[in-house]
Amino acid sequence: MGQRHADDLTPILEPHRRTLWGLCYRLTGCAADADDLVQQTFLRAIERPPGQPPADWKPWLVRVAARLGIDTLRRRRRRGYVGVWLPSPIETEPFADAAAADSDVANHYELRESVSFAFLLALEALPPRARAALLLRDVLDYSAREVAEVLDTSEGNARILHMRARRALRRYDRDRRLPTRALAEETRRVLAQLIEALLRGDVPALEALLTVSARTVTDAGGEFNALRAPLTGRTRVARFHLRVAARRAAGARV
Repeated sequence: MGQRHADDLTPILEPHRRTLWGLCYRLTGCAADADDLVQQTFLRAIERPPGQPPADWKPWLVRVAARLGIDTLRRRRRRGYVGVWLPSPIETEPFADAAAADSDVANHYELRESVSFAFLLALEALPPRARAALLLRDVLDYSAREVAEVLDTSEGNARILHMRARRALRRYDRDRRLPTRALAEETRRVLAQLIEALLRGDVPALEALLTVSARTVTDAGGEFNALRAPLTGRTRVARFHLRVAARRAAGARV
C-alpha cells in the first residue's frame, strides 16, 4: 500500500490509539506488547483494510487488536517461562483518569481498577479468549453480541466464555480493594516505610511491615536473576529483600 494511502488513514486511525492501547495492555499485561499490538493493528488497516471502508473504524480495529492480543497470549504460554510471570506495571493515575473521561458507564470493574497490578495478575488465571471476553464485557461494557463479533464466535459461546471468566475471578472479587485515593495514599505511606527500612538494613522494622505469611514473587523478564518460585514467610522475605538491597545499594535508584 502506498505512502499516500497510509497518510490518508493516519488521521482516521490515530484517535483510536488510546482505546486500542488500553485494551491490549489489559489483555497482555505488558506495555511493550501493547505498543507492538497497536502498531500491528494500524499496519493491518493500511496493508489489508476491510473491503468496504467502515463509517466507524473502531469496531474493526478493536476486533483486529483483540485477536492479535489473543495470539500473543497463546504464543507466550506455548513458549514457557522460567519462574513466575508478572505484569509490567505502568503509572495508572494519569492513564486511568484520561480513560475515565471516555465513559460514564458503571462497569463491573472500573477503568482504574482494570489497569491495577492486582487485577492484571488475577487475569493470568484465564485462558486468552475468556480473558478477552471478560475485559470486553466487564470493563469496556460490550454486549454479548459485540463480544461474539470480536471473537468470531456465537453469542451463546461468548456468554459461556464470560461466565467461566467470572467464575475464575471469584477469589479476586472476594478479596478486591477498590483503588480509591485513600488506598493509594496508604500504599504510598507503607511503601515509603518499606524503602526506608531497606535502605537502613533494618530487619525488625521491615518485618514489622509484613504479615507472618508474607509472600514475595519476582520476575526479571529473563534479563536478571530471579526466584524460580515464590518465597513465603515474614523473616525469609525480609532477609531476601535486604540482601538484594545491600547488593544493589551502590547503583540503586529509588
